[in-house]
Amino acid sequence: MKILTGNDLKTGSVVWWDGEGWSLHVEDAVDAGDRAEAIMAREEAECRVNGPYAIDGEKTAEGVRPAHIKDRIRALGPTVRPDLTLKPADPNAGNWVI
Repeated sequence: MKILTGNDLKTGSVVWWDGEGWSLHVEDAVDAGDRAEAIMAREEAECRVNGPYAIDGEKTAEGVRPAHIKDRIRALGPTVRPDLTLKPADPNAGNWVI
């Protein structure tokens, strides 16, 4: 499965293609399949995302997650401060298996 990621043009936040737009949550990511290049070109041209790229993703019981550790860290947020992750109230935020 191929999922798309990049950075929000206004805030710089890591975002994930959800099939209709960009989400802050990797769990919302969908398989872009063979449409990845076309989606990225259109979204970047329309200034909705900066530096989009396709990565391998995998489906888990918790939803979609990036296959590579670099992008797992991008999806979760800081590894040294679990209180600064996207879901600081989640008691498992700092325990995400990388």
